[in-house]
Amino acid sequence: MNASSREARHTLRTRTRTQRAASRINRRGNGSLTTHCIAAGLTPKEARTVASSLRKAATKLGITGTPARTHAAGRMRDSRRYTALEVARAAVVYRPRKAAYKDAAARLALAA
Repeated sequence: MNASSREARHTLRTRTRTQRAASRINRRGNGSLTTHCIAAGLTPKEARTVASSLRKAATKLGITGTPARTHAAGRMRDSRRYTALEVARAAVVYRPRKAAYKDAAARLALAA
């Protein structure tokens, strides 16, 4: 596989991941913080990091989200799902340092 094919596949994979997350949020009306971050264009690893910080910001604001059950890795877990408006409110309080996280926070704040 040459470099241009590898780059094209990477671009397609990233765009697909972002669009699937965004459509899932639009379909349900809410999503986990990680899903919102992936829809904002972050990789799953970066999305988990930002979601953790957003969770702390949401707690400061008293945003609780909707209780939900998540099926992952063969087990059930309790989780929370947040609307785009709730995520936008938490993103305003969130103060990232890394440039990619700043861009994602701006996109999350504008999503509502």
